[in-house]
Amino acid sequence: MTDSTDLGPEDRKIVTLARSVRARNGVPEGAAVRDETGRTYAAGTVALESLKLSALQTAVAMAVAGGATSLEAAAIVSETGAPSAEDRAAVRDLGGPGTPVLLAGPDGTLRSTVSAG
Repeated sequence: MTDSTDLGPEDRKIVTLARSVRARNGVPEGAAVRDETGRTYAAGTVALESLKLSALQTAVAMAVAGGATSLEAAAIVSETGAPSAEDRAAVRDLGGPGTPVLLAGPDGTLRSTVSAG
């Protein structure tokens, strides 16, 4: 395990944003992404009867809606053990296969980093 203080300040920021969304909204996952200009987008899980999106899928959709053309990094805060294939695909669609996806636990401790590819 890697403490989130081992991350650079910009990666630490998206982990903190993801953690804040999860706690504030009381959702299973929080996520945040950073686009090519450094803008960040944070979101929680969407669980409506007619629409279900993971937190990361929602954050990617927010980035696209905000005009982002690429992603530098993504972060998920969750109890899960690994980013889902669908989450990695959403990041890959906008950021490319080499985009890092950080997975942190609810306490903000980094559990793993994988590429979107």
